[in-house]
Amino acid sequence: MAAVKPPKTTPAKAPGLPVGLYAAQCEECFKWRLISSQEEYEDIRSRLIEEPFTCHRKTDTSCEDPPDIDYDTTRTWVIDKPNLPKTPKGFKRRLVLRRNFSKLDAYYVTPTGKTVRSSTKMLAFVEANPQYKDIPLSDFSFAVPKVMEETVPESILKSCFSSCKRSKKTKDESVDIDGR
Repeated sequence: MAAVKPPKTTPAKAPGLPVGLYAAQCEECFKWRLISSQEEYEDIRSRLIEEPFTCHRKTDTSCEDPPDIDYDTTRTWVIDKPNLPKTPKGFKRRLVLRRNFSKLDAYYVTPTGKTVRSSTKMLAFVEANPQYKDIPLSDFSFAVPKVMEETVPESILKSCFSSCKRSKKTKDESVDIDGR
């Protein structure tokens, strides 16, 4: 689960939105615990079914402690699928939130700086760069987190409703929520 602060501007003028937080929900007490980095979050997510997250996995934290963060509408929340593979070393997984907040798009930035937006393009990159041939293509997931609609700012929903009816430009209008 990741969260972004909603923009203070309209969707058409929304700036890049960095993922401000990574969080995991305790399987035992259902409290949200902040995760310190994207790498740690991906490690938890990659083994979530085999090793469900619990509060005791965080140092000096128990189910008796208050939640680190509450699931509310002060930020937009997205929920990732469990057991997605960790991003291979040297690559960076990026998520782009569409301006209308309807969904995210996933892509990878390679160690050479090239942006890859599909499995087909990743295969072409690996074939052109044999030093990465040992990385299984299954380690690159283009599955995207689900935007939790109830946390999308009301102003975005209203604005989108009127502008989306008039225009089908939603895919091209996006904001980068990783900010990197």
